[in-house]
Amino acid sequence: MAYGGRGGGMGGMGGMQNLMKQAQKMQEEMQETEKLLDEWEIVGTAGGEAVVVYMNAKKIIDGIEIDKSVIDPEDSEMLEDLILAAILDGYKKADAVYQEKMAKFGAAGGNLGGLF
Repeated sequence: MAYGGRGGGMGGMGGMQNLMKQAQKMQEEMQETEKLLDEWEIVGTAGGEAVVVYMNAKKIIDGIEIDKSVIDPEDSEMLEDLILAAILDGYKKADAVYQEKMAKFGAAGGNLGGLF
C-alpha cells in the first residue's frame, strides 16, 4: 500500500470527462431554451382587450395595440393605467413561462452560480 489506498489511478479522469460532457449538454440545452424564450409570444391585456401588449418570455415588448374607444383626450390617466395593467399582465405571464422553462436548470432566472 505504497499509495495510501488510492488505487485506480485514472478512474477519476473518466468521471471528470463525464461531468464535463454533462455540463456541456446542459449548457446547450439552456441556450436552446433561451432562444425559445426569445421567440415565445406573450400577450398582456387590460380593459377587456382594449389595450394589448405583445412581448417575449424575457419581457421584451415588441408591440402595443390600443382600441380607439379608450382614447379620451380628457382622461389620459385612464389610458396610462390600462397600458400599465396590460404590461403587468404580460410580465406575470412571461414570469410563469420563464420559471417553467428554466426550472430544469435548477436556478430561477437561469443563473447557475457562474458555472456557465
